[in-house]
Amino acid sequence: MKKGRVRIEWSGKSRGGVTGYLTFVFIIKHFGVTMAYVLLSFVVIYFIPFAPKATSSVWQYSRKILGNGVFSSLLFVYRSFFNLGVALIDKTAVASGQYHKFSFEFHEPQEVKDVLNSKTGAVIMGAHFGNWEIGAPYFDKYGKEMCVVMVESEYQKIKQILEAQKRVKTFRVIPVKENSLAHIFEIRDALDEGAYIAIQGDRINPGSRGVEMDFMGSKATFPLGPFVIAARFDVPVVFYYAIRTGYKKYLFHFNLCKKGALSNSERGETVILKSYINGLEQVVKTAPEQWFNYYRFWK
Repeated sequence: MKKGRVRIEWSGKSRGGVTGYLTFVFIIKHFGVTMAYVLLSFVVIYFIPFAPKATSSVWQYSRKILGNGVFSSLLFVYRSFFNLGVALIDKTAVASGQYHKFSFEFHEPQEVKDVLNSKTGAVIMGAHFGNWEIGAPYFDKYGKEMCVVMVESEYQKIKQILEAQKRVKTFRVIPVKENSLAHIFEIRDALDEGAYIAIQGDRINPGSRGVEMDFMGSKATFPLGPFVIAARFDVPVVFYYAIRTGYKKYLFHFNLCKKGALSNSERGETVILKSYINGLEQVVKTAPEQWFNYYRFWK
């Protein structure tokens, strides 16, 4: 396990502009989700050649990590981008009040329910896999505030979209600003108030500390920050993924991180990270085309 500051290809900003997002919002409102899917099927064909870095990363993922052939990888690239678009459309539809038009299945062990029903705060750890935002309304039943940790550039994009739609935020954003530790104090205060802290554990920001781990049969770099936070604040950690299983169908998959007794050679963040990677690998294998890290994730 190699630690330190690492060179990565992700710039800290995700692709996709506000205008494109709002175009799909208009189509969903006036023509429905299915018509948005139809338009998406053509948009993806345009997107593939005009996003060479993203396309190349998906191609390498299919060929080298999944071991697919050339023809299968061509189809995989298309399906991957199409699934990303579907995730965007579905979460937009749910946020606009069409939650009842979707069906949801839950893998939610009793130990997870006990944590979510307790008065203490918790870290909800996810990944850029599936469609975690579509499950945000589900957490409302526990009557707690959801605080989502994200980089400043992503936060500004969401603000523009919400303002353009005149929508109220369904969760509070804790922005991570460059050369600032303000988000650490915000996270501490939110956990003290019993809130949920939602954070992604699979994407490392430029200049951040990372650690090389075995993932899907090859070395990949994971951020240390989210796992240090989860370990230092000593709160329950729940791994959560929303996996699309069919047309307007999702599976909400929850697991409680079993920290156990720490050995002399392992720190708390290492134990949580290993548990996270093990669970993430299992869910990614069930739906590999719903993995949305479009940069050279593996070495």
